[in-house]
Amino acid sequence: MNPEEVARLLVRVQAVEVRVDPEQWFTWSSGRRAPIYCDNRLILGFPEERRQITEALADAVRETFPSVETVAGTATAGIPWSALVAERLGLPMVYVRSTAKEHGRGRQVEGKLEAGARVLVVEDLISTGGSSGGTVEALRKEGARVLGVQAIFSYGLPAAEQRFEEMGLPAQALSDFATLVRTLPLSPEQARVLQAWRER
Repeated sequence: MNPEEVARLLVRVQAVEVRVDPEQWFTWSSGRRAPIYCDNRLILGFPEERRQITEALADAVRETFPSVETVAGTATAGIPWSALVAERLGLPMVYVRSTAKEHGRGRQVEGKLEAGARVLVVEDLISTGGSSGGTVEALRKEGARVLGVQAIFSYGLPAAEQRFEEMGLPAQALSDFATLVRTLPLSPEQARVLQAWRER
């Protein structure tokens, strides 16, 4: 799937919402406020679209990260996508909590991770890069060789680009903010608000 096809799929399953009124803006997990929210978890409820995205992710991984040995997902939204991609590629899968458990084995990385394994992180989306950064750090502490991050969607924010540059890792997504905005049926006011927010 090309970026336009992925964007159209996100619109079709109503994974994207835009709010003009700043009082009604979304608050992301990073604390950042935004007039747009892309909820890729909704794709899971549509079997055909779920299959298409899984195949597109797997194809992107095969092309860009062919040496991957283990797929890692970020809790919680990245877990189903990493599991689907790992299944499609016939690879082991682990997932990474935001923090280590305070009970049981007290682990942050769940699943069997071989020391030195070449690991790819699969995310549902990239906003500021915070969750990806925490995931990469936890994997590296366990001795993994992280190859990069593959996501469904990226807002393309400078903060995320800087974060990945600092980590020395490539990050790519099936579609991005600019493509999505071109695809959404926006009113002039919605388009203006999104553009102004993105340029801040």
